[in-house]
Formats: sequence, structure tokens, C-alpha cells
Amino acid sequence: MKMENHYKLIVIGSGPAGLTAAIYGARAELEPLVIGGTKYGGQLMLTTLVENYPGFKDGIMGPELMMNMIKQAERFGAKMLFKDATKVDLSKSPYKVFVNEDVYTCDTLIIATGAEARWLDLPNEKALIGRGLSTCATCDAAFYRNKKVAVIGGGDSAMEEAHFLTKFATEVTLIHRRDEFRASKAMQTKVLENPKVKVLYNTEIKGYIANEGIKEGNPSNTLRLKALKLFNNKENKESELEIDGLFIAVGHTPKTDIFKGQLEIDQKGYLKGLDGSTLSAKTNKEGVFICGDVEDYRYRQAIVAAGAGCSAAMEAESFLNGLKDKKLLVG
Repeated sequence: MKMENHYKLIVIGSGPAGLTAAIYGARAELEPLVIGGTKYGGQLMLTTLVENYPGFKDGIMGPELMMNMIKQAERFGAKMLFKDATKVDLSKSPYKVFVNEDVYTCDTLIIATGAEARWLDLPNEKALIGRGLSTCATCDAAFYRNKKVAVIGGGDSAMEEAHFLTKFATEVTLIHRRDEFRASKAMQTKVLENPKVKVLYNTEIKGYIANEGIKEGNPSNTLRLKALKLFNNKENKESELEIDGLFIAVGHTPKTDIFKGQLEIDQKGYLKGLDGSTLSAKTNKEGVFICGDVEDYRYRQAIVAAGAGCSAAMEAESFLNGLKDKKLLVG
């Protein structure tokens, strides 16, 4: 049976995981459709220089890396659709993916919708991303060697960011809006006993101060974060903190809304692998695979996501070969 808009493989998502899956799927002659979203490219589209992705001795700009991946996937035969998937029907095969009123069907599906870092939603925030604002110490800490940085957050993630940053920065200020942290006691002890760390309790960030005028959407190449506007909610006092960088560690939101009720989702909102472990491509639905930050809340690294995308594509190819043997392929 032939169906219009039917594909052997559909990939939802166009970050490192989804595009790697598309590259491997295309090279396996699966002719995948990538429903990449209107905000394509994942979180690397919001970064500047990426220095920890293998193969680029001088680093590479995040958007350039993602555009290279898109072109590479297209060269091998992947089709790109930069629109948002609005609904899925995984009740039976072939699986259905809706893009508003359009319906695309597939024999196998790879979900790589990722997760979005939560920001503070303060004025001029977007203009300063990659210019003093970050959500990933593992990615960007080396840029702040021998400099002063701050971390905002109260959970284990904030503690982990602060701990990692102490290897590079001369001073790390932990900013928390309450008078105690949510992080585990063991993690708190390791971080708070570090002489490089100081803590500002009952403190909120109310604004950013840059080294020059900020133009949203068109920041200059020399624009940098210079200081934070702070507010102590216990003493009702305002102050400023001069820093070179701020790491925002207030959580991530996985993009899993359209899969609720159809795939297993954990308490944090991430998709669960078949065996319940992180980096498990298989799901509770045969022929549906997951990869990248939509299921990985631990590492959140581009290279890990890319590797998971490779695994998902190879699992999808193996699944399709099984369907071919059973003559169950739709198209």
C-alpha cells in the first residue's frame, strides 16, 4: 500500500541528535523526513564559539556547526521541513505526525525534540546570550579562566555548575532567592566548603548591565555582560555585582507535550527509554526511538546527543530491515 506523505523514517527535531540521526538514516537510504521546527538547530543556535566538539581544533560557531549538519544530511538525501510538529498518533503503525493540518506517516519515528533551558526573562537577555550569559558550565567555563562568575539556582544543577566553574574562575558567586538550597546535602558541602565560592542568599537578579548600549536582535561584536542588578528580598535592598559571566541553572524544560499519553514520561517530563535508563534509544512503542536532550537530563552535551542520534538511526534501520523481512513496510 502506498500513501501520500509517507516516509520510511521521520525525525522530529533538528539539533545535534536529530540531524545526526538524519545523516545516518539518509546514508542508509531511508530517505528520512526531518521535521525540524521553526526554531531549528537546537540550543547550539544560541551559542557562540563551540570548542569542545571534536574535529574543530580552533572551535566552531554554534550556528555554523548546525548549518553544516543540515547541509550534510541534505547531501545524503534527507528532506528538511522547518515547521513544528503539532501532534502525533502513535496508537498504531504507520505512525502519524501532524504539522497543523498536514499529516505525515512513517514506518519508524525518531524523536529528538530536545529541551529548552529556562532563562530569567529579563530585558536584553537574548542579546547577552553567549556574551556573558550561559546555561552550560561544561560548555563555556574555559572562557572564564581567571575571571569572576556567578551562578543562579538552588538545586543540584546549580551546585554542579558552580563546582565545575571553580576549576577555572577565580571567584564563583552562588545566587539563590531563598535562605537555603534544594540541592542534596552532600553536593552542598562539596561546593560551599570551596574557598572560591561565596553565597548570596535571599537574592534575586533584577537586571543586566552591559559594557555598552544593547540593541536586541543586533548586538555588537564587543557587547559583554559587565554586572548584575540584585535585590535582597529579605532586607529589601538593591545592589550591583560586577562579574564577567553568569550561568543560569534554574532548570530545563523537555519538549514532550505532544507525546504525553502515548510514550512513557518520567517525573521531570523527560521521555523514558524502554529499560528506564538514560541514552536508551528504544521506547515502549515498537519502531519509535528517542535521542538527545529530550531524554538525557544528565549530560546535555552536543557530542552525547550526536552519538545518541547515531544509535537511534541504527536501531531504526534494524527495525525497518525486520519489517522488510516480514513484508510489513507501508511504502
